[in-house]
Amino acid sequence: MRVQTSALAKRYAARAVLHEINLTIPSGEFVAIVGASGSGKSTLLRLLAGLERPDTGGVLMDGRPVRGLNREARIMFQDARLLPWRRVIDNVAVGVDRSGRVRAVEALKKVGLPDRNRDWPAVLSGGQRQRVALARALASNPRLLLLDEPLASLDALTRIEMQRLIENLWLEKGFSAVLVTHDCAEAVALADRILMLEHGTIAMEVRVPLPRPRDRGDRQFATLEGQVLHRILGNDEVVENKQQLRIVRNAQ
Repeated sequence: MRVQTSALAKRYAARAVLHEINLTIPSGEFVAIVGASGSGKSTLLRLLAGLERPDTGGVLMDGRPVRGLNREARIMFQDARLLPWRRVIDNVAVGVDRSGRVRAVEALKKVGLPDRNRDWPAVLSGGQRQRVALARALASNPRLLLLDEPLASLDALTRIEMQRLIENLWLEKGFSAVLVTHDCAEAVALADRILMLEHGTIAMEVRVPLPRPRDRGDRQFATLEGQVLHRILGNDEVVENKQQLRIVRNAQ
């Protein structure tokens, strides 16, 4: 799915969160969005999913405007958001018609949980719950997968395993993907292109030309990670300095 935004803007009361975002994501591309907290990353994802409406501008999917919920997209959140009163297979099948139950079973196989379909969510580990959430997203065969920091709460090893799983499924299925993350290494490991949001605008774009699967010990990997991290930390320092200056002026 080809994704385009045109002069996309969003406000919450008097606070402007996004300012005229113009973005094109070719079909099948994997894009990572990084930036400081409050820069508008999750808001952009919700607009792409159709969970919120922009104040100005719009979103196009294969040239068609998105009005309301984007039914060809699925979103994963930091919290797996499984229904505790439904078994795993029933959670995966949420939003899928009866004929799609076979796809739900297949999706569980894809994420490595073929024998957990009758379990309750409460008995699963954090990583397993996120695998179920990923299976739920895949069961409807989305053309666009939106990932809102879905691995942030996992331990380091489980997080790397999930990154590899997501990458393998993306390579196999060919859907477009947009990942919001605070982890620069995760962005370099997964993305074709990294965008940095700053104060609601796209402030930096970095191409990731590394072959897949990517070696985290590779010098170019470390260079790209450092480049993105330095820019984010640099912006945080600027914001902090401005805030301190404002405090001093107000005190005077």
